Amino acid sequence: MTDYGHELLFGTFVTPVAQPVMHAVDLALVSERAGLDLVTFQDHPYQPAFYDTWTLLSFVASRTERIRVAGNVLNLPLRQPAVLARAAASLDRLSGGRFELGLGAGGFWGPIAAMGGPRRTPGEAVEALEEAIQIIRELWAADQRGGVYVDGTYYQVKGAKRGPAPAHDIGIWIGAYKPRMLRLIGRRADGWIPTLAYLEGGVADLEEMNKYIDEGAAQAGRDPRAVRRFLNIGGRFAPSGRGLFDGPPEAWAEQIAAIALTYGVSGFILAADDAASIELYASEVVPAARTLVAAERARSGVTSDPGAGLVH
Repeated sequence: MTDYGHELLFGTFVTPVAQPVMHAVDLALVSERAGLDLVTFQDHPYQPAFYDTWTLLSFVASRTERIRVAGNVLNLPLRQPAVLARAAASLDRLSGGRFELGLGAGGFWGPIAAMGGPRRTPGEAVEALEEAIQIIRELWAADQRGGVYVDGTYYQVKGAKRGPAPAHDIGIWIGAYKPRMLRLIGRRADGWIPTLAYLEGGVADLEEMNKYIDEGAAQAGRDPRAVRRFLNIGGRFAPSGRGLFDGPPEAWAEQIAAIALTYGVSGFILAADDAASIELYASEVVPAARTLVAAERARSGVTSDPGAGLVH
């Protein structure tokens, strides 16, 4: 059992559909009114049925006041890292520190290439992501002297000026599944966002995947607790339980608490495209899960830590 002790966070994973025109925005507003912590959107720039995710994030940030916004996850091969760094810092400042940088190395290489992006092997994607993270952090470090110089294999920055600094310490959260990428998360990132439906062995896979992240953190001299673990979840609310995330809200809460306490997941992001599910999740599942986890932590002596990739 692994509990990294982070404060629990809850959010939504909303499909950025372009039709109906305001559907995705409306669900973001529902998420905020319901009291959730964050709203996230997938990023597939080659998908014409979807809005451009960066534009949507900016619009949602302007229409909300409290909730945090993030890509889940932004498509690095089609978003140049130095420009992305400035865009992220700009949105974070304009939103009052409510932006988090969910980032992905890419995967659908045919559609990416059709949009003018590169085709990368899995190994190349890892290397490119690590270079990008370095560039982004350097651009954000506005208090350091001199320009940014990164002579990478995939990205080169030759004296770019630093800044603007973000309004808060933006978390870089990576969506990934393979050992090499997980070790990179441990070395370089602030958070990990897998999707439950992509785990072949279900939640049990989280145990081994956490080990790779912790291994990478240890090799870099980092505390494994520096990496917050999220999980994109989906399911069905029903009067009686049939399985994982298929049943009444109290069953969902118990399952979330078990995953949090066993696998160290502290952020649960619900994939939902209807207001009723979001509201039920926020009103019944979230408080019950918080209570269950708090009670077990009090019994076992684990202290809740709000940090790791989400600075308040």
